[in-house]
Amino acid sequence: MKVSARNVFRGTVSALRPGSVNAEVELALAGGDRLVAIVTMESVRTLGIAVGSEVVALVKAPWVMVMTDASGVRLSARNCLGGTVKSVAPGAVNAEVVITLASGAEVAAIVTKEAVGELGLKPGVAATAVIKASHVFLGVPT
Repeated sequence: MKVSARNVFRGTVSALRPGSVNAEVELALAGGDRLVAIVTMESVRTLGIAVGSEVVALVKAPWVMVMTDASGVRLSARNCLGGTVKSVAPGAVNAEVVITLASGAEVAAIVTKEAVGELGLKPGVAATAVIKASHVFLGVPT
């Protein structure tokens, strides 16, 4: 599978909480990380998502927010993946920031150059990738 999303995670459904319209799907990723997605009940049915299912989670880099000081901060975003900045590639307006998680997985984010400066983003800095559950797309291997 080839996709344009920079962040592709393979995982196993560890919990499924169905609702009347949407379902919350929790994924166990390699290395102990977890990722939560909100998808429609129709998607759960058509993709055959169930606890134990193997799935692929996709997140576009512009949908990833970066935070450097999470102490005392509570967010509505369900996914807060802590790690260390691996690289910062500046562009004319934005920069690509790659965060390496403790598991070795990487998360790419696109943030403004201004945010890079304000947050002090550079290799070695502790950072958290913040992803809303509604920004996680799920697919299943065929």
